[in-house]
Amino acid sequence: MDISYILELSYMKNTIQEYLIFLGIFLSCLAVLYIFKIIILNRLRKYAKKTKTYADDLLVDIIHSTQWPLYVIISLYISVQFLTVTDIFSTVLKYLVITTVIYYSVKAIQEFINYAAHRLIVKNRKIKSEDAAAVNLIKKLSIFVVWVVAFILLLSNLGVNVTGLVTGLGIGGIAVAFALQNILADLFASISINLDKPFTIGDFIVIGDDSGTVKKIGIKSTRIKTLRGEELVVSNKELTETRIHNYKKMDKRRVSFEFAVASETSDAKLKKIPKIVEKIISGIDKTEHTRTHLSEIGDFSINYKVVYHIQDKDFGLYRRVHEKINLGILREFNKQKIEMPYPTQTILVEK
Repeated sequence: MDISYILELSYMKNTIQEYLIFLGIFLSCLAVLYIFKIIILNRLRKYAKKTKTYADDLLVDIIHSTQWPLYVIISLYISVQFLTVTDIFSTVLKYLVITTVIYYSVKAIQEFINYAAHRLIVKNRKIKSEDAAAVNLIKKLSIFVVWVVAFILLLSNLGVNVTGLVTGLGIGGIAVAFALQNILADLFASISINLDKPFTIGDFIVIGDDSGTVKKIGIKSTRIKTLRGEELVVSNKELTETRIHNYKKMDKRRVSFEFAVASETSDAKLKKIPKIVEKIISGIDKTEHTRTHLSEIGDFSINYKVVYHIQDKDFGLYRRVHEKINLGILREFNKQKIEMPYPTQTILVEK
């Protein structure tokens, strides 16, 4: 029997030869896609081992998550173009391709969300169990939203009118957003604090009239232990809307203070005062004298202003150093017989 005769045999509007071409293209596409995946995956894995970034690891996971159904559907869609098929089969294949592509696209986004949540928990090793649970909850909600959007997109591509569904979800979403607006505001503020890091756990901060050490940065609020010992709870939204003084960030502390001497102090003693103060400050460890000068002549005293730096950010050290300086000034002024002013009142009696 002639082989050409067999190849010309027709079945369902396609010859045997066309079926063989279809099969060859299908298998070739399948092989090319699989080899392409293996090559890229192997190269990315080698590259990922040499880098410290995490983007390549995420890409490896996404490529690895693609399975045989995607390759089969894509290969089938390409190869079937060489056959004469019915409209029903063509439509079903088109919908199958759309469904498969959307499914694996969502899976890739899901991998990204899982990876981001995992990195957030691992990177912040001091994260509490309740905060880790909150991160996982946000992760699950995000994945749920992605799947809902993907489902609506799929229905739209399948020819279903989703206007009513989208409208209903939109109204429901707005209602939920209004109900949870304070919680959501604190949640996004928490994300902003963790990304921007205006302060971290252990920092000493000042917020308005309150000050203390940051003990916990939560999803809704931040807890601060004040100098008086109580715990101050501040909403994250409030922290992102106010000025914060972070004393842990400074390399050295600048201190300025004023003192006064009696108006009757002689010129010679007034000239000695800056040198006396400079000697006292310079003699204390971790301090640097900047300046001491006569700032003004008051109604009842002569006023001096002193500026110095402490080469440390510790608040306790600052208080101890400042106490030493004050005691040193009083001691030297007593030796030099330099009088400090005190309130006086002179009454003139006219006979």
